[in-house]
Amino acid sequence: MAAAGRWRAGLALLVVALRLGAPRAEQTEEHLKREHSLSKPYQGVGSASSGLWDLQGNAMVMTQYIRLTPDVQSKRGAVWNRVPCYLRDWEMQVHFKIHGQGKKNLNGDGFAIWYTKDRMQPGPVFGSKDNFLGLGVFVDTYPNEEKQQERVFPYISAMVNNGSLTYDHDRDGRPTELGGCTAMVRNLNHDTFLVIRYVKRRLTVMIDIDGKHEWRDCIDVPGVRLPRGYYFGTSSVTGDLSDNHDIISLKLYQLTVERTPEEEKRDREVFLPVVDNLKLPGMEAPLEPMSGLALFLIVFFSLVAVVFAVVIGVIVYNKWQEQSRKHFY
Repeated sequence: MAAAGRWRAGLALLVVALRLGAPRAEQTEEHLKREHSLSKPYQGVGSASSGLWDLQGNAMVMTQYIRLTPDVQSKRGAVWNRVPCYLRDWEMQVHFKIHGQGKKNLNGDGFAIWYTKDRMQPGPVFGSKDNFLGLGVFVDTYPNEEKQQERVFPYISAMVNNGSLTYDHDRDGRPTELGGCTAMVRNLNHDTFLVIRYVKRRLTVMIDIDGKHEWRDCIDVPGVRLPRGYYFGTSSVTGDLSDNHDIISLKLYQLTVERTPEEEKRDREVFLPVVDNLKLPGMEAPLEPMSGLALFLIVFFSLVAVVFAVVIGVIVYNKWQEQSRKHFY
């Protein structure tokens, strides 16, 4: 009983540390959104008639976690939220565990956390579809690009896709990544966490993987525009190499932040995912719509130019006619 009491006290301290430990750029109010969250005892997960989450592939519900893939070759699994998310600002906290029998660089492949338009569509990108619409955050545990030396795996990266980009598996997604960091997350005896935060068009990813109950910066990208109404999910895949990829919880918090009138105008609704000033093929930011005054001026001066051209044409034609009559007489 004493041991159980100490365990519960330690868990409470961990929760407090996690809720308060993440750096805050500004004051926000946070509310847990249970319709977008997944935690023990995973009631109704995978049920056809009830529940908020669907299972896919080899994913299995266990008592203490949801196993996306076992430590077995050629497995694929996912869990997807059934409810589209219409929150403007949010934070997703992911409690996960990756472990297996393989030695370093003899394990794979990792898992992804998704916020995408489509759900439950298997494919080659950590078990989910390529050319997706939305955001993918990848915990990649195996280096596919043999020649690279500067990057240490496991590695966390992020990608925003408007449907036109392909994830380059052979190069570990480097051509299209927004940023990333090394994260030694395999076979640890303490809890590992990742948080994805989206506030005022700014995407940040932080990790707590050292057992110190402290968040560490990983990715920070301004100017990220994500539509509302997409789905959260997580997926994993194994190939010739394998690992257990376990999700212990996904907790989504609604963030309430104040905006100035300028920020309100800047953060208006978008319909395609895009990153401002990102020079990637197919990812150019959409052109700003013209104002009514600009449109009026363009039409007005276009008409003036047409009238001017017609007048000049008439004058030239009359001169030509006059010259022709003189030659005739």
